[in-house]
Amino acid sequence: MSTPHISAAPGDFAKTVLMPGDPLRAKFIAETFLQDARQVTGVRGMLGFTGLYEGRPISVMGSGMGMPSIGIYSYELYSFYGVENIVRIGSAGSYTDKARLFDVVLASGAVSESNYARVQSGAEEDLMLPSESLNDKLRASAAKQGIRLIEGNIHSADVFYRQPSDEKPSYWEKLRDERGCVCVEMESFALFANAKVLGKNAACLLTISDSFVSPEITTAEQRQKSFTDMMKIALGAEY
Repeated sequence: MSTPHISAAPGDFAKTVLMPGDPLRAKFIAETFLQDARQVTGVRGMLGFTGLYEGRPISVMGSGMGMPSIGIYSYELYSFYGVENIVRIGSAGSYTDKARLFDVVLASGAVSESNYARVQSGAEEDLMLPSESLNDKLRASAAKQGIRLIEGNIHSADVFYRQPSDEKPSYWEKLRDERGCVCVEMESFALFANAKVLGKNAACLLTISDSFVSPEITTAEQRQKSFTDMMKIALGAEY
């Protein structure tokens, strides 16, 4: 069985899929951390792999950028490939000096102005929640490995290049101060919405790659290959 966007056969995906945005990050994770990894899909260059981590089957697949993209891939994985758990592992821009470059954030909720959930299922909420049981497994994995987690809401944005505004406080300061958003990314709201509709589990780990309160920024190569703490937490959880 294949879908319009995934060319894998039945049984090619494990029950748990890690989803970075970048398909080359998926390739890096498979080649670096998985044993007996094999590519199971590559439609439109969106690479997916399945292998073993410490003897347990696990898959990793790119999601692309933005909610429509992860919305399609996660829906198909949940609905047609028997996937139960998806953990987004991505990069984010910090909204606070408490989350610095390379820090790892565990999302306790995704706040968004997106219409994704409303159009898809009629949901009117602007906050979508991850699976608490999945978050517990990620917390345990981080604690076991001695990796610090920052927890809080995240902002899932539809727009990367937002036009400048003289509004004070700014939109991101409001999201930080009024909604508790630690950082911004562009996918998790849709992933959490899909999981809610389909009765599946979803979570999100993010590595801070740049900041709204600091001039620091990571390179494309660092984002592809250096966010290993986040990868180790996701891989080490006992799903």
